[in-house]
Amino acid sequence: MNLNAIQNVYLIGIGGIGMSALARYFHYMGKSVGGYDKTPSSLTQELQKENIQIHFEDNINLIPENFKNKTNTLIIYTPAIPLHHSELVYFKENDFEIKKRSVVLGEISKQYKTIAVAGTHGKTTTSSLIAHIFKEAGKNIIAFLGGVTQNYNTNLILDEKAEWLIAEADEFDKSFLTLYPEIAIITSVDADHLDIYGNAEEMRKTYTTFANGVKEKLILKKEIESQINIPSAITYSIKMPEADYLGESINIKRGNYFFTLTHHKQKIENISVGLPGIHNVENAVAAAAACIEAGINIADVKKGITHFKGVKRRFEYHIKTDYLTLIDDYAHHPEELKNCILSAKELFPNKKITGIFQPHLYSRTRDFANEFAKSLDLLDELFLLEIYPARELPIEGVNSTMLLNLMQNKNKSLVEKENVIEKITQSNIEVLLIMGAGDIDRLVEPITNALLKK
Repeated sequence: MNLNAIQNVYLIGIGGIGMSALARYFHYMGKSVGGYDKTPSSLTQELQKENIQIHFEDNINLIPENFKNKTNTLIIYTPAIPLHHSELVYFKENDFEIKKRSVVLGEISKQYKTIAVAGTHGKTTTSSLIAHIFKEAGKNIIAFLGGVTQNYNTNLILDEKAEWLIAEADEFDKSFLTLYPEIAIITSVDADHLDIYGNAEEMRKTYTTFANGVKEKLILKKEIESQINIPSAITYSIKMPEADYLGESINIKRGNYFFTLTHHKQKIENISVGLPGIHNVENAVAAAAACIEAGINIADVKKGITHFKGVKRRFEYHIKTDYLTLIDDYAHHPEELKNCILSAKELFPNKKITGIFQPHLYSRTRDFANEFAKSLDLLDELFLLEIYPARELPIEGVNSTMLLNLMQNKNKSLVEKENVIEKITQSNIEVLLIMGAGDIDRLVEPITNALLKK
């Protein structure tokens, strides 16, 4: 694949967080860029403002003519797109060059020294934090991120004369196997995407394959070292003192976490993390390890962590007053739900914690039903939406009622999306968590407005 020879890039599923970053990259590189997505969103609106052509109907007649020249057009698709999608079928039948998103990202990464962040949880925050530390250190980078950073308000950071590329290494569809980074982090190997892997052991083996492809330095959370058996791996932890990079002396002051980073008897004290949840201290330790191993000096690492504002939809405040708090979070795995809810309980120990949750994927809901119920039981009150199917067809017997029946908490109800605002305004809301990876984010603004009017 010669990316320099390509003049036109057409993306099927252009509104996805990873696909939109690729669209922006190729647009910046002077290519003609267009694409299809199922529904308009804030991301597609931003792309259209950047003169990227997008339509929202699966119709080959809507594909602009310049993207029908197969000699200089690259078609990129996401695995979330069904194989019978008529535009994808059209390009296949006409012998266009068609590549998965991950393959194209892998091809781009060959031009740079690469840091990749893999793991079931923490990828987006950790990779965004690494990118921010590099920027604070005055380094030129390219960063393909799985979320919109609060510091830069984008999912793509693009500097001229970049030396390093920082990317999220996605385990879905084994996409991360297209990356061969100089430095990689694996934050966790909790089971997920069992519709792809079949079982947790197969997923662990695939992570090991990824780990073996790392060119120079593999950084592992110490707690998973035995699962990814790479003797040369560098380890980090906030719990295990024998880790190469240890976050210790963790305490909370003025609403922020502070910790000391210890590495080979060297200590960096009083590092401030402005993100809620002890798991974000762990993410900060991982990011610090990668940056130090890449040659960033310690002062810049400390400054970068301190100034990092986080990622949109990662414990993002929309209301924060003495009497009312609304937080939006992308949590869609039981462990992520648990971290989100426990973070809220830690920050607001004497307040009622209410959650709205939209499960994501029938297969994930089926595979982790008991774990979801256990995490959701941590809430004082739950409004549960129906499952967001994304790429999947329904599975018999798998629905949100199944989750409700597994929960011990009695203060729970199944709610239709169109009735959520009515239910929320009738409840005595103190702290509200809106959680999920589907289209639940579209409810954030109307719920925010309704609560502020109350």
